[in-house]
Amino acid sequence: MKKYIFISLVALFFLPSCNKTDDNPNSGTATINNVLNLDPVLQDYYSIGFLFSAGKLVSSHETPPPDINILNDGTLENLIFEANNLDNSFYKVGQYSNSSTAKNVFDTLAAPVVQQWVEWADLLKPNQVWLYKSGNEHYSKLRIISTVSEIRDFRDYAECTFEWAYQPDGSLTFPGK
Repeated sequence: MKKYIFISLVALFFLPSCNKTDDNPNSGTATINNVLNLDPVLQDYYSIGFLFSAGKLVSSHETPPPDINILNDGTLENLIFEANNLDNSFYKVGQYSNSSTAKNVFDTLAAPVVQQWVEWADLLKPNQVWLYKSGNEHYSKLRIISTVSEIRDFRDYAECTFEWAYQPDGSLTFPGK
């Protein structure tokens, strides 16, 4: 019996050392939209965007706020990624004729050469590949999978599903797949 108690105590001693790491993911797929939600405490509206460094959807009320949000310019034809900084933060790598070509470009995009960053990623369409530069000069690549632009609840609705990869070391070099 003492043997079992000793083994149990040893196991309990080592159990806390088996911590799960809470590292943020550096790639994945996400969907964001431009729905405004009312914060009942602040009596203010907020949106949900995407924060690459955390690898998750976050509220515009959170600190840090999302890196990108999606907007519709009111024409139902132009969806826009907006950055949370005042820098030119986007570069369109290309528009591709099908999803397999866009996925291949995204997967093999390792060390892109950027000619000129622009303020917004606009005219978002499926099968585009974009680069994003954060305010602290960390980089992400995005592949647009799908978009929705329509009227919902009497307002312009915008939605985008994208594949993303974040480069946490601050370089513009992404590991290949």
